[in-house]
Amino acid sequence: MNRAAVLIALAFPLAACGSEPSVDEKNASVEEVAEKVREASRGDQFIRPGKWLSSVTIEEMDMPGMPPEAAEQMKRMMAQSHSSESCLTEEQVKQPKEEFFSGNENCRYDHFKMGGGKIDAAMRCQASGATQLMQMNGNYSPDSYDMRMRSKIEGGPGEGMTMRMKVEARRTGDCTEKKA
Repeated sequence: MNRAAVLIALAFPLAACGSEPSVDEKNASVEEVAEKVREASRGDQFIRPGKWLSSVTIEEMDMPGMPPEAAEQMKRMMAQSHSSESCLTEEQVKQPKEEFFSGNENCRYDHFKMGGGKIDAAMRCQASGATQLMQMNGNYSPDSYDMRMRSKIEGGPGEGMTMRMKVEARRTGDCTEKKA
């Protein structure tokens, strides 16, 4: 249900760039946004390849109708920050693919705007009779980004669920090859 929001949060290092290129799309598919980002980069590196450390913190989650003991357990889990490390190759940086912008054929961006170190996007995804609405705002540079995200479920399973999260990432150095 929140898979798209988390994937987008982890994927934004690929959308980060300097203040030169910009993208401003409305009512666009994930594929169309990825193509516009590739065009804006003109084959140059959008960000620096290397090792990236991302941290996702769920700041607030509300699930109407959730039993009190489950809500308490959810609050304890939310208090934790979840980190992950990834290695972005030079090829991934030069030609970001659709999967780096998350979503699927059931998702569309209401708007996707990035430029001048800022990003502002809204996406909606349809699944199982429900619509997940996501808002994303943040700052980026070739070596870091921070993002605030909000998500809301309308209709279907999870009706009324809301979530706010913070994502921070930074480049920590060059990728190291694993020895077999």
